[in-house]
Amino acid sequence: MAQLRYKRILLKLSGEALMGDREYGIDDLVLRRYAEEIKAVQALGVEVGIVIGGGNIYRGVENSTDGIDKVTGDHMGMLATVINALALQSALEHVGLRTRCLTAINMERIAEPYIRRRAIRHLEKGRVTIFAAGTGNPYFTTDTAAVLRAVEIQADAILKGTRVDGIFDSDPEKNSAAKHFPQISYSDILKHNLKVMDLTAITLSQENKLPIIVFNMNKPGNLTKLVQGELVGTRVQEASTIVR
Repeated sequence: MAQLRYKRILLKLSGEALMGDREYGIDDLVLRRYAEEIKAVQALGVEVGIVIGGGNIYRGVENSTDGIDKVTGDHMGMLATVINALALQSALEHVGLRTRCLTAINMERIAEPYIRRRAIRHLEKGRVTIFAAGTGNPYFTTDTAAVLRAVEIQADAILKGTRVDGIFDSDPEKNSAAKHFPQISYSDILKHNLKVMDLTAITLSQENKLPIIVFNMNKPGNLTKLVQGELVGTRVQEASTIVR
């Protein structure tokens, strides 16, 4: 077995990442590429849990004028994450992985209900475990759901896959001079209002001393490098442990 920095991870993927170059929906090529990346780390002996967003299908009601209230919109978003979870599950099984999909909203005909002990058992048995439907409650994002599940399954870290190379002081897709942070503290993220995860997710991570690594999931091999301890993306951790 390879030397691993992280034995059990929670991989957070955005729904938008599945769109590829499309305006909405799911790009099969992106699904296949992500499945191969996950297969590579699972083959090293890493236990993989996944939370995926639903923004490629439904963005919620932040800027909505269609009259849908917040709670209903959040429930619609939860169902969107289930669609993405099932698509990713199928892609993972096509590359030969054993999987389980657990949902925070009961829908036993298509997925298992989320039970913490059962989820941990699936991970121990080498099954890639996908957590869908967020926390099952409105007003909580999938970022918060990812941190909550990571804490519950005792993951070593949250690996947040994005389309940029970590955390910057401004949007690197709009500002070529944006400064990249190899390491940053939870407090600095909150202080500078950096759009990494929402306030609840960052605070929950800080309280549980759960490191977050933000990295570019679209660069082949990045996920494998991360679990083996290479410096990729940006690591979020306690200020006292940062080497300056």
